[in-house]
Amino acid sequence: MRIRITFAKTEAMRFTSHLDLHRTWERTFRRAGLPLAYSQGYNPHPRLNLACALPLGFTSQGEVLDAWLESQVTIPEIQTSLDRAAVPGVHILAIEEVAERAAVLQTEVEAAEYVITFMEPILDLEERCQALLEAKSLPRQRRGKGYDLRPLILALQTVSSDPHGPQRLSVRLAARASATGRPEEVIDALGALPETARVHRTGLIFHTEHSALREA
Repeated sequence: MRIRITFAKTEAMRFTSHLDLHRTWERTFRRAGLPLAYSQGYNPHPRLNLACALPLGFTSQGEVLDAWLESQVTIPEIQTSLDRAAVPGVHILAIEEVAERAAVLQTEVEAAEYVITFMEPILDLEERCQALLEAKSLPRQRRGKGYDLRPLILALQTVSSDPHGPQRLSVRLAARASATGRPEEVIDALGALPETARVHRTGLIFHTEHSALREA
């Protein structure tokens, strides 16, 4: 049985790495008493598949995990068991059964949506965003290799909020295996310091009709 879980990674788990999150889910299934399936061979691994790694320090309300069970269990029973076993910082939003032969999640992710909150004011934020969108190219360096950030920015706009509150941006970035945009690089391209901003992933966009919960 293959199930798909949409979950939030909240403040309590903000500094948990991708690998540790994977281990957290393995322990959660064990505590829940669910028959998690393992790979074959000398070093079996739990059959868990996270759609898209979330960088350290980010929160999210649209993470997606596929898990394989060795036997059939009803979705309500899975939901109840996982809700009881989940650690602080992980909130399960939805669970559904998917086809065993469905595509691997990572190959289906097309884009990711984020809200960026600036903890320090930027007076000309809208103008900087417009300049980024109008740029023909945005040459950047990643791990010593050059690339163009501009085609990876699919949408970028300010989010209306309390005029006395922090400034916020909504951004949609390509998230394909060969072309992935990163929010911290957008922040840097805007002339701000990534450490002065908070990033929250609001959803993942897939090639298929499946979509994770997004912020309204």
